[in-house]
Formats: sequence, structure tokens, C-alpha cells
Amino acid sequence: MKGIRVEKVTLNIGAGKDQSKLEKGIILLNAIANATPIKTVTSKRIQEWGLRPGLPIGCKLTLRKDRAVKLLQKLLEAVDNKLRENQFDSNGNVAFGIHEYIDIPGVKYDPKIGIMGLEVCVTLERPGYRIKRRRLLARKIPARHRVSRQEAVEFMSKNFDLKVEVE
Repeated sequence: MKGIRVEKVTLNIGAGKDQSKLEKGIILLNAIANATPIKTVTSKRIQEWGLRPGLPIGCKLTLRKDRAVKLLQKLLEAVDNKLRENQFDSNGNVAFGIHEYIDIPGVKYDPKIGIMGLEVCVTLERPGYRIKRRRLLARKIPARHRVSRQEAVEFMSKNFDLKVEVE
């Protein structure tokens, strides 16, 4: 029960109000992961930015299990298998950005999309985390069972040949 695993990999592209960039982002995420992304919409009104509730401002895609691990290996190659320690949070999550999608192995440049970046979020967990998501008798994960920052760094270094730079 103490073994750590990759729960999910989430790819995210924020487009703001620009609908053409949003459509390009949807095409890009579909090309990278062979899955259909969903649009994310605003929930707040921010008048200075021209945002109102229900306005699509980005797209995201979540992969789980084997597909997530295979894609994560490619995405880490795009950043040369190097991350900084501050990209790991205290709950075992890892987040990093890819500036240009053409850095990802196996993804070709598409003139319709242009140059675009994306954000990658990796969620690590242990068996038994279902107790916080289940419908009946949902409970908190005890501190001794949560994935710490150091455990996440060790897991990623060992399983994905990742080099973590310490500040």
C-alpha cells in the first residue's frame, strides 16, 4: 500500500478570450494524446480582462493508467528529463510547462497551429486514495499515507530517469 503510482496526467492550454487560439489548442492536444480535449469556461466575471461566466478560455485533457505513463515519458523528454525541485508540491503533484510542442518527440510541426506551448500536471498517489473520492463514507487521507515532496522526487527520478535540480 506504500507504493506510489501515476494517477493521471493533465494537459492544459490557456487561450484567454482568443477563440482562434483555443481551436488551435484543441487540435494540438488531440494530436499529442489521440484523445478529445474539453473546453474550460470561466466562472467569474473579470471586467478588466473582458471575461464573463460561461466564456470558453482554454482546453484540457486528462489521461490515466498506461496511456498517461507512456505520454509522460515523451513529455519529460521534451524538457530533457530535467525539472526543478520547486515544480513538485507538498502533496506529490508535479507541474511543468513545455514552451513549444515541437520539442515533444513524435509530434511534427503543423502550420495550421503555429508555435504553441502547454502545461503538464502529473498527479501521484498511493493505493487507497479512493477513500477521499468515494461517495459513501468519504474520509481524509492520513498524513502518513500522503505522498510527500521528497517521495515524489525519488519516484520520478527512479522510474523516469529524471534529474531534479535543487535550488
